[in-house]
Amino acid sequence: MFEFAYPWVLFFLLLLIPLYFYLVYWKRRPSIVVSTVQPFRKARTVRRPSFVHCCMLLAGAVLIVALARPRFGDEKVMIRSQGIDIILAIDLSGSMEAMDVPRSITSGRQLMDAVRSGEVKNRLEVAKDEIRRFIEARPNDRIGLIGFAPLAYSIAPPTLDHAWLFAHLKRLEPGMIGDATGIASPLASGVSRLKDSDAPRRVLVLFTDGRNTAENRLTPEQAAALAKEFNVIIHTVGIGSRNAYVMVDNGFMPIQDEFDEELLRSLASISGGSYFHAEDAEGMRKVMDEINQLEKTTIEQPKYIEFREYAPRFALLALGLMVLGLIADCTWELRLP
Repeated sequence: MFEFAYPWVLFFLLLLIPLYFYLVYWKRRPSIVVSTVQPFRKARTVRRPSFVHCCMLLAGAVLIVALARPRFGDEKVMIRSQGIDIILAIDLSGSMEAMDVPRSITSGRQLMDAVRSGEVKNRLEVAKDEIRRFIEARPNDRIGLIGFAPLAYSIAPPTLDHAWLFAHLKRLEPGMIGDATGIASPLASGVSRLKDSDAPRRVLVLFTDGRNTAENRLTPEQAAALAKEFNVIIHTVGIGSRNAYVMVDNGFMPIQDEFDEELLRSLASISGGSYFHAEDAEGMRKVMDEINQLEKTTIEQPKYIEFREYAPRFALLALGLMVLGLIADCTWELRLP
């Protein structure tokens, strides 16, 4: 962006150049006074400015431009971001191997083709895909991972090293740490990770497709109350639909969704969070988009303009023209009386 800091200087002072030219060359005062100019009427005098005058006039114009402070500005944007701390607690029980099938697939052959092509994936793979997309959209947030089945296992503490998260996320498999589902354990573990955080907002997102079937010292409600005490928001996501299948031998066996919707709603309500239901891959995508919109990161974008000043260069050019004019006046433009 090119501009003049003082454009009014440029406008008013440049008017002096044609005024000076007019007074010196078109309205020059007479050298001698005569009684009549009749004998000179046929004589034509061409007044041309000398080289010295041209240098001085040009130097004056350039100096006026310098006084107007020409400058070129680069607009800069400073991004100050203050992220939030998020723990993602993922159910790794064996039931996460089930596949929630879209209603558009109506036959076993279609389902087999969809599974082979990757169009239909098990619940854990669907969750991993959307969690990966969620993490990619939040580069300024510290995000951690907890896997749980009967007990919770800390996979990664809240970190900005999201590539490390992706590497651990990729290795997760259904049933790798057991088949039962303990909901209190990941909540307590997540609160323990977040309670000393200095982030302005602390969030735990629980993904599960099962009921609380594991014995723990804390109940899920007590763990949610603990989260509220330490200002940790819990969002719960129930995964599953009534059109779900598991693969057995070379076929598919239908199963029913088993997550406790009433419990998940209660846990979210106790901590001030929200409950979501993801029936299939499309539903999971919508849920993660909603959570992403719900948990906004604070970003300030103050703008400033960094200017490069050209006035000194124009001033040097004006000085050079003046010196050239003086040299000319003392050498080849020198006139003897």
